Amino acid sequence: MTADDLSRRALERIAQCNDPADLRRLAENAKRLGNTEVRDAALRKLYAISPEGEPGTLEHDVWQSIYALEGALKDERGKTVLLSRTRQKIARDGEVRAVADLVCSKTASDGYKMLIDRGWPELTFEAVALRHPDCFDRAVLSAAKARLERTSSDR
Repeated sequence: MTADDLSRRALERIAQCNDPADLRRLAENAKRLGNTEVRDAALRKLYAISPEGEPGTLEHDVWQSIYALEGALKDERGKTVLLSRTRQKIARDGEVRAVADLVCSKTASDGYKMLIDRGWPELTFEAVALRHPDCFDRAVLSAAKARLERTSSDR
């Protein structure tokens, strides 16, 4: 069996899998083997199924972003890192306010930069805001769009 066949089978398995432990294992094996396509697919699926909210809702998308960033931080630092301040802000003010405040900050957060560097712009709070325009005012949506456009033109 060729490496392409193995990758194709792994990607098919990931598409059908809803078990976080299996997805983590697939991602770890793919990393060990240097297969970034399979690793990325396993991680994306893991982060998509991790939130408790209904897929497609603002809450789901916010928590998907948080889990993705926490996963990236764990990968980078070798230990579990929780976004304590963001989690506290959500508990205190809700997802909408947390997203709006980060999107409207003058500089992009480290989390934003990390997600962009990993090729996951759709997981940034800016992208989340743009997917849920009914939840945010015009200023937040303009700031989100402008930051993402600046980032794409810088690359």
